[in-house]
Amino acid sequence: MPSLIEPGAYVALRLPSDQIIVSQLQLNTTVSIGKYGTFYTNHVIGRPYYCTFEILDRTPDNTANKSGLRMIPTSELYADIDDEGTLTPVDCERNNDHNGVQYDVVGEDGEIVMRTNRQIVDDPNSQVMTMDEIEAMKAQNTGSGKELIAKILESHSALDQKTAFALAKYTLRKTRKYMKRFSIIPLDVSTLAKWIFVEKEAMKIMELREEMLALIGSWSNIHYTPSLCSESQNDERSGIGGGRWLVIDETAGLLTAYMAEKMGILNTQEVDDPEAEDQNQHKESAIGEGFNENTNGARSSVPSRQLVENSYPHKSYLPSTMNTITVLHSAAQPNLSLLKYFHFDPFNPPPHHPLTTHLKTLSWLQLLSPQDDAGYAEPPIVSLEELQGWKGGKRSSYYRKRRRWERVKRVVDEARTGGYDGFIVASVMDPVSILRHTVPLLRGAAQVVVYSPTIEPLIQLADVYSTARRTAFINDPTAPESMPTDDFPVDPMLLLAPTIHTARTRSWQVLPGRTHPLMTGRGGTEGYVFTATRVLPAEGKVKARGHAKRRKVEGGAGGIRASSLQADTPMAGGEQPVEE
Repeated sequence: MPSLIEPGAYVALRLPSDQIIVSQLQLNTTVSIGKYGTFYTNHVIGRPYYCTFEILDRTPDNTANKSGLRMIPTSELYADIDDEGTLTPVDCERNNDHNGVQYDVVGEDGEIVMRTNRQIVDDPNSQVMTMDEIEAMKAQNTGSGKELIAKILESHSALDQKTAFALAKYTLRKTRKYMKRFSIIPLDVSTLAKWIFVEKEAMKIMELREEMLALIGSWSNIHYTPSLCSESQNDERSGIGGGRWLVIDETAGLLTAYMAEKMGILNTQEVDDPEAEDQNQHKESAIGEGFNENTNGARSSVPSRQLVENSYPHKSYLPSTMNTITVLHSAAQPNLSLLKYFHFDPFNPPPHHPLTTHLKTLSWLQLLSPQDDAGYAEPPIVSLEELQGWKGGKRSSYYRKRRRWERVKRVVDEARTGGYDGFIVASVMDPVSILRHTVPLLRGAAQVVVYSPTIEPLIQLADVYSTARRTAFINDPTAPESMPTDDFPVDPMLLLAPTIHTARTRSWQVLPGRTHPLMTGRGGTEGYVFTATRVLPAEGKVKARGHAKRRKVEGGAGGIRASSLQADTPMAGGEQPVEE
């Protein structure tokens, strides 16, 4: 992730009220942040992230109707904290010398723990300034709101009756309302999920909160697989490497973006050599028109099938066989619209984005019945002589169709081969019907993680893979041949240790005698996660043979008695138990 703000980047603006606004910073544009004002994007582009800016409505050197910005130094940001030191609200209450009538919270030893203002009646007339006067002062103010906040505090007639905690809380509330400051932070998946969940449509992402994303990433063990580790996992017949993940994402691409972020393939890679990039583009156009780069522009004499097989523009554009994310969807195209915030368009992928080669899409029809999919059918092969007689546009269209067919066939064949390292689901479909077809595609010890906003579908899923269902399946000799049935909709021998988890963070106010959760938290569903481990059941039935007998054997010079076990039947391989 770049350390400086680049033109066209999507960033998160953190306001004094802790509100998050996601915006794209284009050159020569103005960004509005509501009641706090506007700013010119050229003033922040090229500066580092995590800086705090102050909006100046009018500056002496700027006569145009545009806002100026001032970068706030760190010393000014933490000036209030440095002045107060490390005193806690309890210490502030102990040092509070005003003589207001208050109610004290006394500890067991008689010491005053906290002074409160329960007996003070909050009079709305305590604030002398009216809203018209505040609005007029806001219109005349040329600073960032400090003078207005100081004037509001000065005009409060009952300010001396407030406790230190109440005064700090009142000052913080006015600061968040009138201070014209904002911070620019880089946009990651966690921030994007929080912004959509709070400010936008939470149902668009199935009310998937950031703590649930962390729980999914922890149990699914998403990680980047190094090439050295992947070589030992390669399938010699298919050439498929390790680090392959299968996902069903109905959160508009949020879950896919989180997986890519965990694997380190979400952000755009920078091109260090412009000359090499120009050569790659030239090679792409040459191969796309049917030329061979080794013949100095002459037309290739290789057969058309071999020419089509080598028709990918550049090696970096080839689909990767390791550290990939395969999105399984039920529509004609997957909904991955949230990937635009990370500069990736699945319909027009940029050439140097990692997801161009590491993200693959697959439909249910292509997985279960590829012969019925039109994209899987091979286009007719045209001879080289006929290709030479075609016009450039028709020839380019032919090669484009061949490349699309090769890409679809490669993805479908890899998916049907299986060997995935994990499977993550966030869908409104029935999870039992999903796992019936996808669990056999996983390798041994692969993790299965299913997210659902409600717990009822996951309870049913955990039941079909429960120990009782597995025991009944083993004792019924006709069950494997008759699946799926009402009793056994899936094979319960394929998943082990089904478990349901949930997690939700809540903000609390922690004070002696006044500890309670904050009432400003957003509601919504809890969210639940089903986890299980893919296992490879042994062929046939495992039986324990023989009855072990315990007998005592004299051992050692000290006469110490030891116990040993001896079976009535021979051990595996014809070996006999060894007696000491």
